[in-house]
Amino acid sequence: MAEEFKLHLPENVALKAREMAAQRHLPVEDVLAEWIEHFLSEPPIETLPDSEVVALAGLEMDMGQQAELSELLWGNEEGNLNAAQQERLDELLKVYRKGMVRKAQALQVAIARGLLPPLN
Repeated sequence: MAEEFKLHLPENVALKAREMAAQRHLPVEDVLAEWIEHFLSEPPIETLPDSEVVALAGLEMDMGQQAELSELLWGNEEGNLNAAQQERLDELLKVYRKGMVRKAQALQVAIARGLLPPLN
């Protein structure tokens, strides 16, 4: 069930939302809803409480995914991946990269807050 809200957006935000909506052939309301959902599912690290920042700073890829990624990377190096395996490798690499970016951001915030010592 959806709720309707009336928003007053800064001009630059409204402009970007209209541009993206036009590019994707979507109503501007759908674009704004996606932005809000994305923000809620992955809030900026700076907005998280200390405990969550420290947890993200120690983020590791799931052991099963790590093993699968290693196997697929090896198969790719050998040139032995079929299309489905290549697609899975691409998905896992996206997960890995996204996790590493979040981890790096969390480390930066944790160090700035004095939660972790600076890296040398």
